Amino acid sequence: MNGAQALIRTLVGAGVDVCFANPGTSEMHFVAALDDVPEMRAVLTLFEGVATGAADGYARMAGRPAATLLHLGPGMGNGLANLHNARRARTPMVNVVGDHARSHKRLDAPLESDIDALAGTFSGWVRRSLSPADVAADAAVAVAAAASSPGSIATLILPADVSWEDGADVAAPVRVRPAPRVPSSVVDDVAAVLSSGEPAVLFLGGDAMGEEGQLAAARVAAGTGARLMSETFPARAARGAGLPDLTRLPYPPEMALAALAGTRHLLLAGAEAPVHFFGYPGLPGHPVPDGCTVHVLSAPGEDAVTALRDLAQRAAADAEPELLEASRPELPTGELTPRAMAAVIGALLPERAIVVDEALTSGVGLMELTSGSPRHDWLALTGGAIGDGLPMALGAAVACPDRPVIGIQADGSAMYTISALWSHAREQLDITTIVCDNGSYAILEHELSRVGAQGDGKRAARLLDLGGPGLDFVAIASGMGVPATRATTAEELADQLGRALVEPGPHLIDAVLPRRG
Repeated sequence: MNGAQALIRTLVGAGVDVCFANPGTSEMHFVAALDDVPEMRAVLTLFEGVATGAADGYARMAGRPAATLLHLGPGMGNGLANLHNARRARTPMVNVVGDHARSHKRLDAPLESDIDALAGTFSGWVRRSLSPADVAADAAVAVAAAASSPGSIATLILPADVSWEDGADVAAPVRVRPAPRVPSSVVDDVAAVLSSGEPAVLFLGGDAMGEEGQLAAARVAAGTGARLMSETFPARAARGAGLPDLTRLPYPPEMALAALAGTRHLLLAGAEAPVHFFGYPGLPGHPVPDGCTVHVLSAPGEDAVTALRDLAQRAAADAEPELLEASRPELPTGELTPRAMAAVIGALLPERAIVVDEALTSGVGLMELTSGSPRHDWLALTGGAIGDGLPMALGAAVACPDRPVIGIQADGSAMYTISALWSHAREQLDITTIVCDNGSYAILEHELSRVGAQGDGKRAARLLDLGGPGLDFVAIASGMGVPATRATTAEELADQLGRALVEPGPHLIDAVLPRRG
């Protein structure tokens, strides 16, 4: 068999049976080989950033890697922003990047670039297959490298002639390294810190954000008086009734500093010590207060759930955690504000929903008003590179076809990867997208004043405003095959969301919010 056939069969044998693809000439033998391996599901995207973001969303929900298929260095470059987000989320992914045939590399063809160097900026593992005899073994190692704890991106560079030449054989899966256990001595040390009675915050991230980790952490908090808090944008968080009321560290630096003020001990479980997203005049680079000691219960990639269970047994064996009771906000009426939008979502959120949150500044009240809803999962913008919401919803829906997906999507960042809607329609996925349509890059309006930038504001405002012409999301979505409606009041949003959630296939609701400025 040729290299492409062996590669795909090896990926499937190792559990990677979904590929989000935007191929080109150098990948055509991979494309042709899909007919020989029907177990591999190939999902076409119209932009590489959609493919990489979808692979991120898929792996966050499936707990195993998907593959991407990208065209040479420029194609990989187009997917770089969401590869960055996946790296920050520690998402397992096998990134297959086609390259020129080996004999063609020396000619410096127009699409020639240093793929290896580019891939190294976001990958935990990079390898170039040098012959058909190597490609299957390389693929097996790539899957294991991606799926081992902590998850990472493995990039396999596939020259076109390695794909088309014969002489390849399927390789057996390589053993995946499990998450290492935290030593008992570390758990004992953290338990001793908690017994001091000094103000402490148990700060969660990674696998600690699942149901089991949160419940164990809630026992620790109940028995020791420690406060619970999580990363600002966790990759995946279980939420809803029966779980603790877990506060997220606020994004604005002033609010983050206030949230941790007075803390003497910051205990990390599956998370790294927090830092602000940006540097600001007159503010420290992180919110950890002076005099606060940072303790690592479990580093990212270690088994945080078992560490928290062990800690609960040592420090709070008989404690009963405080958990949220089932509750929903009343359906609002009248003006459609961000908080009214959040109330509608909280009132109607179905059980086992997957919420993909790229609401940004329009997310006011979302955490509060969905906290007592039926159990659901929440995917956040972990790496901060906007434009991941629509692609992540695509990947999450492919991973969990029996669960409703709701994307809460800021208008400006939606346009980065708007072509994902076409893939939503082509795959007929149960994704309901709510566009937070306030007509501006509102988050940048906040940042303009926060960084102390000065000016008369007229020309600057034009760079932050999405008007002239306005964006018609109903027309855009309809043109890509997604049924779309527009809501201008809370009642209209409730009616349209309710209908979208019971009808199969994708939907988009343009939620028209108060304009900025």
